[in-house]
Amino acid sequence: MNKKIFLISFIPVLIFLTVGSLLFFGLSKNDVLPSNLIGESATKLPETFLIGYEPIPKNAMAEQKIKIINFWASWCAPCRAEHPNIQKLADMDIKVYGINLKDNSSSAIKFLKKLGNPYDGIGTDKNGKTAIDWGVYGVPETFILDKKGKILYRHPGPITKKVLNKKIIPIILSHQ
Repeated sequence: MNKKIFLISFIPVLIFLTVGSLLFFGLSKNDVLPSNLIGESATKLPETFLIGYEPIPKNAMAEQKIKIINFWASWCAPCRAEHPNIQKLADMDIKVYGINLKDNSSSAIKFLKKLGNPYDGIGTDKNGKTAIDWGVYGVPETFILDKKGKILYRHPGPITKKVLNKKIIPIILSHQ
């Protein structure tokens, strides 16, 4: 009888460990979410912008430089964590454009005043339509575009120092 009780009490633990392992390993590979846009020309950019900040230029995708499109929001803790790494990209003389997603304009402005503005232009996407067109799953999400405006790489989630140094910078250097 004691053996049956032990086996019955062990089953929930086994289920918990199995589900936990699947979630851990599945979520730890968040940069492998597929994107049908890789190799395609960038889709439409928002036409609205934060008052007091430079808008994304209409010819931004035609600029003959590597470009970064970063979807972010002031309410997003990972966006706050990645912000210094976005600034590092801007410091490398790379065009970095931000798209503020489903955010309150005054909160977005406070975010930028507190943390600094690394963006060469900022668009706003209040209803999320631009994000849907880009295939964005959530914020932050970052795209690297080549000199012709084609999408080279998509990174869902925050850009950490490791991601910046091991993935983003090598892609940029190989396409300059």
